[in-house]
Amino acid sequence: METGGTVAKGYESVRDAFAQAQAADPGGAQLCIYRHGERVVDLWAGRDTANERPYTEDSLTILMSCTKGAVAVCAAMLAERGLLDVEAPVARYWPQFAAHGKDTITVAHCLSHSAGLPTFPSAAHITARDLSNWDKCVVALADATPLWTPPGAYASYHAVTYGYLVGEVIRRITGQTIGAFFADNIAKPLGLDFWIGLPDPQQDRVAPHLPPATPVDFRKLMAGAGVNVDDPLMAELLAGFDAITDTIHFINTPEGRSAEIPAANGIANARALAKMYAACIGEVDGVRLLSAETVDRARISRTRMLPPLPPMAHLPRPPGEGFGLGFGLTNAVTQMLGAGSFGHDGAGGRLGFAHPESGIAAGFACNSMLWDNVSPDPRWAWVGPLREIAKH
Repeated sequence: METGGTVAKGYESVRDAFAQAQAADPGGAQLCIYRHGERVVDLWAGRDTANERPYTEDSLTILMSCTKGAVAVCAAMLAERGLLDVEAPVARYWPQFAAHGKDTITVAHCLSHSAGLPTFPSAAHITARDLSNWDKCVVALADATPLWTPPGAYASYHAVTYGYLVGEVIRRITGQTIGAFFADNIAKPLGLDFWIGLPDPQQDRVAPHLPPATPVDFRKLMAGAGVNVDDPLMAELLAGFDAITDTIHFINTPEGRSAEIPAANGIANARALAKMYAACIGEVDGVRLLSAETVDRARISRTRMLPPLPPMAHLPRPPGEGFGLGFGLTNAVTQMLGAGSFGHDGAGGRLGFAHPESGIAAGFACNSMLWDNVSPDPRWAWVGPLREIAKH
């Protein structure tokens, strides 16, 4: 595989692993790594297949759930400034949210996927295209009855609702949409090619993603694991997850990219993703986003000991640390650099993370959705060599 870019001395093994893994990718990818605030790896390879052009260092990619990590940084910044208490009820900032027993749900529950709102209620009839209607989405969540009520929390991934729950709290505090707050406080100070709500002049730079050949059938997957898919709680959950395929297609359109869907449609390249995480753990170009104390608090697991939803109680507990305050921690699939790592992966193989102990931050962007979300993406082969480098 012909690979563009550069690596610092000592990172050749990372370059070789990246190039070898990309040889089997019909699309393109970028990999960027910072260490102690300096860029040490900057690579790209492959094709923007939809536009019949090379996938270059300037290509932009839909980050999918890596966007959640950017939202988590925004929330952490507000907490550090004393404007957000993550242990406070969401209703302190968003009074309408208290309806139907949601007055005990805290911002931390929303950040850690334990708020009881893993999907929009099926009665709200929220479609993929409705995700561009912010008011409709947040009203639906304010009016919703949670599937469970914290503090008796379960852990269940809030795939799309995460962005509206946390994003509306940020809007209520700052008066800005999540996209505007991210732009003013993170993207602009760091000079990032990174947007939540893509401006029209940037649309031509996007390498649209190649959807998976076979969409995930969540109902079949759960039934095959012995889960009663007709259980009322499970039926409600699956109704929401059935819409994910439509969402993947919607955010692949100009309309979907220009909306603010802050759990899924961040648009960036690997350089921007890596630099954002690098600035969370140290100074980059004179900018540091978070203090070490804030990072330490954000990467304490909030879900490791939470039970699964009752219909899935018979399944083995997934290994790993689960979620901190908006960030994914180590697990069997997204191991990153091991203990202490924090970040977020995204459907189809996107990945961004930082490891404070080694001073390393990484961003991987791709446009071919090969990853099955069950096993580590084979294109993450570069993580192994990087883990060895991190030890020294």
